[in-house]
Amino acid sequence: MPRPKARASLDHLRDAIREAGLRVTGPRIAVLEHLHGTGTPSSHGELVEALAHHGFDAATLYRNLIDLTRAGLLNRINLGDNVWRFELRAREAHHPEHPHFVCTQCGEVTCLSTVRVKLTPAPGSNKSVVGNISEILIKGQCARCA
Repeated sequence: MPRPKARASLDHLRDAIREAGLRVTGPRIAVLEHLHGTGTPSSHGELVEALAHHGFDAATLYRNLIDLTRAGLLNRINLGDNVWRFELRAREAHHPEHPHFVCTQCGEVTCLSTVRVKLTPAPGSNKSVVGNISEILIKGQCARCA
C-alpha cells in the first residue's frame, strides 16, 4: 500500500479551489484532501467508499470529480482496465503527464512522479505521434509480488 503523504492544509485546499474558479464546498475539499493524503490515483468507487463517513452520495462526488478535473485541479486517467481514476494535478510536485506503474498481480497503482520517460521516434517513423502522448502506463509485478 502506498505511504500517505503529509496532509494538505485546509487553507491551501480552499485557496486552490477558489483559484480554479470554483466554489469551496465540503465534497470538493474532502476529495482533494483524500487524494493528497493517498498520493495515488483513486476511482470514483474508491472515493465513495473512502468518504462514506462524510455522508456524500455517489452522484455528488462524481459531479465534483468532473468539476475539479475541468478546473485543472485533477487529472483523469485510465490505467488500461476501463476504470477512470482521478489524481491531483500538482504542478509543483510532478509533471502532469507522469507515468504510472500497475502491478499485474495485486493491482496496486503507483505514480512514478520522479521518473521521466523520454520517447524518441525510431528512424523513419511518424515523429508527430510522440508529441501527442498524454499517458504512459507501465505494467509488471511490484516488489512485494515478484
